[in-house]
Amino acid sequence: MTAAVIFDLDDTLYPERRFALSGYAAVAHQVELRYGMDRGEAFAHLRAALRAGARASALQRLVAAVGGGPDLVHELLAVYRTHRPRLRLPHAARRALEAARQRWRVGVLTNGLPQVQRAKVDGLGLAPLVDAVVYAHEVSDGKPDPAAFREICRALGVAPERAVMAGDDPWCDIDGARAAGLWTVRVRRGPHRYVVAGSTGPADETVLSVADVPDAAARLLDAEVVHEV
Repeated sequence: MTAAVIFDLDDTLYPERRFALSGYAAVAHQVELRYGMDRGEAFAHLRAALRAGARASALQRLVAAVGGGPDLVHELLAVYRTHRPRLRLPHAARRALEAARQRWRVGVLTNGLPQVQRAKVDGLGLAPLVDAVVYAHEVSDGKPDPAAFREICRALGVAPERAVMAGDDPWCDIDGARAAGLWTVRVRRGPHRYVVAGSTGPADETVLSVADVPDAAARLLDAEVVHEV
């Protein structure tokens, strides 16, 4: 019977912080061209906000530093969202995708603005490594809506009970997948790595690296048990 392993994108297959830094470099370049601040100084403002946990207000802080207003915030946000990201797929993620694809169908299910997520998928070179990519906000309100998980299963041609969802977010990835009837593997990394579990409890398997996902998926998909939703 056909089976599949589905991966979350941000902070599962690669550190999402790398996209933020790539976007900040594009924004800093724009600020230098249009407003005279040295791009290194502009980038330092943005990186400092990221390190301080103030990512949501990073652009506003930079705009205040150059004496701009709300229109400049919108302009720089557009630069951030539409830039061509400079990303590299980590070796561990590549190995995991290749190992999984030797045995099963492989997909990616990701939240976020679809145009931004497409740029990430392109920048990471994921297309040749997977069988389907679903941008959750194109088909539903996004993860954890079960509809998003059902759509990636449909795209891969598998039943939910023959699919494993691997992700870092205990709510969006694990709770959502469980509600849709998928097996779950939680990758303990990224901003949620210290969270104990989501609202529906722990994942079926927990790993510390995305490289461990194929082995965990094999234990679940090869098990002679009935998957209870």
